[in-house]
Amino acid sequence: MGQSVLTLNNLLQNTLDTNQKKIALHFGDKSMTYEELRVSANQVAHALQSLGVGRNTRVALFMSNTEEYVVSELAIYLAGGTKIALNSMLTELDVSFILKDSKSEILIVEEKFFSIINHIVDQLPDLKTVVLVGAERDYGSNYVLWDDFIRNQPKDNVEVHSHPKDQSFILYTGGTTGNPKGVVHNRETTSLTFLSQMIETNMQHDEKILLTTPLPHAAGLYLYAGLLKGAEIFIEDKFDPQTMLEKIEQHKITFLSLVPTTLYRLLDYMEEKIYDVSSIRTIQYGTAPITLTRLTQAIDIFGHVFLQAYGLTETQSVVSWLRKNDHKKGKDQPSLLKSCGRPSMFSRIKIVDENRDEVQPGIEGEIVVHCLTNMIEYLGLPEKTSDTLTDGWVFTGDLGVIDENGYLYVLDRKKDMIISGGMNVYSTEVENVIQKHPSVRQVAVIGIPDDDWGEAVNAFVILKEDTALTELKEYCKRFLSKYKVPKAIHIVESFPLTTYGKIDKKTLRSPFWKQKERQI
Repeated sequence: MGQSVLTLNNLLQNTLDTNQKKIALHFGDKSMTYEELRVSANQVAHALQSLGVGRNTRVALFMSNTEEYVVSELAIYLAGGTKIALNSMLTELDVSFILKDSKSEILIVEEKFFSIINHIVDQLPDLKTVVLVGAERDYGSNYVLWDDFIRNQPKDNVEVHSHPKDQSFILYTGGTTGNPKGVVHNRETTSLTFLSQMIETNMQHDEKILLTTPLPHAAGLYLYAGLLKGAEIFIEDKFDPQTMLEKIEQHKITFLSLVPTTLYRLLDYMEEKIYDVSSIRTIQYGTAPITLTRLTQAIDIFGHVFLQAYGLTETQSVVSWLRKNDHKKGKDQPSLLKSCGRPSMFSRIKIVDENRDEVQPGIEGEIVVHCLTNMIEYLGLPEKTSDTLTDGWVFTGDLGVIDENGYLYVLDRKKDMIISGGMNVYSTEVENVIQKHPSVRQVAVIGIPDDDWGEAVNAFVILKEDTALTELKEYCKRFLSKYKVPKAIHIVESFPLTTYGKIDKKTLRSPFWKQKERQI
């Protein structure tokens, strides 16, 4: 008798078996059918099993957006293991901490990151095997070359009797304060996440998806939603506006997943060049605030194809969606475009005060969410787990408000809210105003220490064209309350970015706060 429950393994094997002849993946000029993907993933899964990988065995991946990354990730799921994904832009310190903290037993690493691993491998007592991808020479007995790893492995489907409560992956948070935290999810919540992404975005069987952001992050959710639907997926190792627009035009791409930063770059590039983007049916965006001015510009160019997603590492799946029809309503109700929508099919949302009591619509407070895809725990951190996850509700650390129609508005991260002279200033509100100035290409607002005000509002601006600072300051005075007007505006050439393409406000703050005891 087979298993009585639908597992993540079943879901993945079903789509690989059902869509055999269809093209699954494109990496540059190379493509793989679903059958080729099935064979490759099962060979790696058998290889992992030969090394002792079973239910909940932790296997780490340290690769860029490559064929081997997708095959290995799929293989970990098929073999019953737990994935530990390392973003390709992490520091050596972060890599070392995550591998130690997760007690990863096997690591599959791309050769270009091998120097980092070779430097720390002696400090990782739990790590038994390191598999090298792309290596052309033997690095010694401590390492296994990819080709040797998969040679002579069976091509048939792996049989694993995994359980829905087994761990699927551990994703580490960015570590904005202290070390990163390992957010643990199980196979049931991951299955629900992939299905909800597929349903909520209305993915079609003929979807052509283009992904350019790191696969360990949100892009991976759309990869698997697409695979479950039998879609054709184009994967790039990095974002480049010209490459993306050429791919859209040439291959008639229908689905994009972007962060605001990459969307802005796409819009900037399209000011100079004309491309046919009429094939696009859906552009999902999220992970960071978007300014109303740029969103309106994007709708004018691409049409009503936008879906905004609000979610967290701790919820795995999307918490709320601002749907395409909501964006369409935004023409007559511009304030709606500042919202991140209403709850997803698997989530409930409420706003609470400082005592964690629910407040009425229209009252600001902390956003808390109850999702079927919530995390299980922070790995090895019971106190932080109970502080964040209480009675099934995740306390997000985001400040927001829900209107009378159930739309959620994220006002700021708690840590991004600036308290100036005892008044709360939401950095996103100031950013939205400055972004409307015709000379401004991009803006970021932070608070810096001030002896008089506690924190002073400061803006960092990338300009399209030369503009006097006095003009920008006068502009702010016209549209912002006096206490919200930046005390200083800094003109910069570029912004520091996190590994996921968001503006890194921690790095912007660092020079101003490094001498301070408190990072308010």
